Amino acid sequence: MRNIIVAHSPDADDIFMYYAIKFGWITLEGVNFDNIALDIETLNLKALENIYDITAISFGLYPKIRDEYALLRTAVSFGEGYGPKVVKLKDKRLKRNFKVALSGENTTNALLFKIAYPDARVIYKNFLEIEDAVLNGEVDAGVLIHESILDFSEKLEVERELWDIWMQECKEDLPLPLGGMAIRRSIPLNQAIEYEETLTKAVKVAHQNQNLLSKMLLQRDLIRVDAPTLQKYLKLYANDKSITMDDKQYNAIDKLFEIGCNHGFYDTKLEVRDFLIPTKYKELRES
Repeated sequence: MRNIIVAHSPDADDIFMYYAIKFGWITLEGVNFDNIALDIETLNLKALENIYDITAISFGLYPKIRDEYALLRTAVSFGEGYGPKVVKLKDKRLKRNFKVALSGENTTNALLFKIAYPDARVIYKNFLEIEDAVLNGEVDAGVLIHESILDFSEKLEVERELWDIWMQECKEDLPLPLGGMAIRRSIPLNQAIEYEETLTKAVKVAHQNQNLLSKMLLQRDLIRVDAPTLQKYLKLYANDKSITMDDKQYNAIDKLFEIGCNHGFYDTKLEVRDFLIPTKYKELRES
């Protein structure tokens, strides 16, 4: 048996998209998939160290790990008219150099935030701590991500939607690329194709059996939110667009990389289709 580690975040969308494998609904002969759940910035940092075979990452990180990892087409999260939110205390006026808490240096939201607010003083926190940091005055504002965007204190208000920053920079009708999965290039190509196919099946089966899988996750306390919030969240970030990327999503990632390069965050502009697993290899091998 080959043992493959899949690293993902403990957020509802990642848990939901992986657990068809964890529960044994989807298997791959000769392979034992094991998983580890860590917050997204920790996963980004681990990816920079080339630690895990398959890992969730922020799309904003990918140009920095392109030599070690290829991108998978599945288990992706995009925002369409929504996304992370910059929040502050109600009626608080932010100065040009306001202090802000972000969920990690390598996240997509950090990239867009820094472009929009170059003079802000940034600190990094686990995303679960950001709301409290704003409420207790440790920071002037914070960027909420994941489930936090659906339920935060009434003492807070949205200063700006990162979706609006994305639209201002993108200038096209494209979804906001937030998170995806990457696979280590050292894995033999035929095996990498099998792993991507297996993960794709898992996301598809999860989507097709959303009610049952959600119930099982909630019964086992694997999800931080209640049932209504989970259903709302999955509609945002673990939907039919998460199963396999389409051309519009590829174009959106290309635009993100272009924006990051133009603002000096990356050393070169990438085109995402050049960094996917070449699935035609399987067709040629079997022909």
